[in-house]
Amino acid sequence: MPYLETTPDAEAGYLVEKKTRIAAFAQDEAFRALSNAWRIEALKKKYMNNYSWLGRPIIQLPTDIVAIQEIIWAVKPDLVIETGIAHGGSLILSASILELLGHGKVIGVDIDIRSHNRHAIENHHLAHRIQIIEGSSVDPDIVAKVHSEAKDAAKIVVLLDSNHTHEHVFAELNAYANLVSVNSYCVVFDTFIEDMPDDYIWNERPWGKGNNPKTAVWEWIKHHPEFAVDHSIEDRLLVTSAPNGFLQRVSQL
Repeated sequence: MPYLETTPDAEAGYLVEKKTRIAAFAQDEAFRALSNAWRIEALKKKYMNNYSWLGRPIIQLPTDIVAIQEIIWAVKPDLVIETGIAHGGSLILSASILELLGHGKVIGVDIDIRSHNRHAIENHHLAHRIQIIEGSSVDPDIVAKVHSEAKDAAKIVVLLDSNHTHEHVFAELNAYANLVSVNSYCVVFDTFIEDMPDDYIWNERPWGKGNNPKTAVWEWIKHHPEFAVDHSIEDRLLVTSAPNGFLQRVSQL
């Protein structure tokens, strides 16, 4: 069959083959170990700091960038909520997909937004799709403000990528996950911290093995059966900063 064949049968065959391949990845321990080893080296070398999205630095693995694009395109949310802004590349990524969809906005929350980053974001071509809120993502006043902004949104995606301690991420999940619409996602980044070598040094960061986003997800999801880890995304990516972190809302309760 020609590579560019686009008949319905060809499309169906491609999707079946893709699903089978991803299922095989889930059982391929050698490939998964290799992917994890590569991710460890990538972090040591700050590989994820090499990229930008439409002119703004985006501190993410390329595979995760693609995954977020896929989620936003599939869900078609009215609102994307992001905690952690840094240089603003992730906000621009979300805003660009919303622009292509023709609706929606992204709210970015960060405790410290540097003036040059704020200026670049607010003067970007996609600034009309972005709202910035400065303050702690778990401050009750900030949480209330985000909830107020979200009150009219039918479909919501949440991306958590700020302080990576267990306590903070757990509080963020309690604050924002309930806003996620059914079949949409709350993505918790940097859960891979739990998978790093025991002797890995985090340079005075307050997080590490046993105290990180993955431990927060493990604890939180035990009490929230309305969410489930979508392992198919991790199985597809293999190299991701969010293993066990793609949380799909599967029911209202």
